[in-house]
Amino acid sequence: MSQPPLSTRLTRLFGLAYPILGGGLMWLSDARYVGALTNAGCMGFITPRSFDGEDALRDQLRRCSDLTGGRPYGVNLTLSARPQANTGVHRALEIALAHGVRHFETAGHAPDALIRAIHAGGGVVIHKASSVRHALAAQAAGADAVALVGMEEGGHPGANELPTMLMGALATARQQFHVPLVLGGGIGHGAQLAAALALGADGVLMGSRFLVSEEVSAHAAYKQHLLGCDEHSTMRLLHTLGNTWRVLRNDTALQVDAIERAGAADHAAFGRLLDSRVARERCYGGGDWHSGMLSLGPAIGFATRIQPLSAIVEELIQQTRAALGHLSASTALP
Repeated sequence: MSQPPLSTRLTRLFGLAYPILGGGLMWLSDARYVGALTNAGCMGFITPRSFDGEDALRDQLRRCSDLTGGRPYGVNLTLSARPQANTGVHRALEIALAHGVRHFETAGHAPDALIRAIHAGGGVVIHKASSVRHALAAQAAGADAVALVGMEEGGHPGANELPTMLMGALATARQQFHVPLVLGGGIGHGAQLAAALALGADGVLMGSRFLVSEEVSAHAAYKQHLLGCDEHSTMRLLHTLGNTWRVLRNDTALQVDAIERAGAADHAAFGRLLDSRVARERCYGGGDWHSGMLSLGPAIGFATRIQPLSAIVEELIQQTRAALGHLSASTALP
């Protein structure tokens, strides 16, 4: 970290140098990626659902602690609308707490009980929401911070159809949040972090921009393809089924789009096309970017080369300071 710290309420809450959180990348948020974020002065969140069994999760937690030298990192806990599917979430929390993790990102349906459980274990939690209403509900439930994500988010941005900066401006203008506020969705440049700070937010959440970092364990052929992508290389699917998913525009996505446009009434109509394990096996593991639903946001347009994650963060902070300096100079009194 050669850049001086950039302090906000978020950095003080989580013990960071810079107000940047790394998104929980399904199948890819492992110890190497999350540890690199911590070592770069930011924070990432290991995703327990990415690993096969509790022993694999424990191994990832141990590896991340070794990589970070004991500095804090996080764990993502995503709740399903189906209660029976959440048993593993609470077990993952127990394992993370036992390992010493105290920073958590939650997402999904009715997080109240999970937030209480995290606090009971001595942890702090940021809840990710796709609307101001849900973010306020999370604050009322005791979340220590909230992340508000817009329609640009890669992966699952919810049913929201509003862009990130509009929601951020609405949230800060209404002055209803007393906890740190983070903005996510379509963010991949430091000028956007500066804009978020200017709006009154406390930081940003980023995912797609980091996919071309050396520490992300996706196949080199996939990363090379991402370098040729621009802001038009993603598409939103499954909105009509209430499960919006923003992904890379590839063969699988186009097939899903055709089935949805034909009037698919449920997920069964898509067969194995929606199975995210295809992405893990064929693309992230084998380099075939034509196969699988590959979560991706338009911020991939900012990716120009494969770099160490620390170098990406360095550029982001340089861009942020340049944007803040430009703002200060352009608004100075004559």
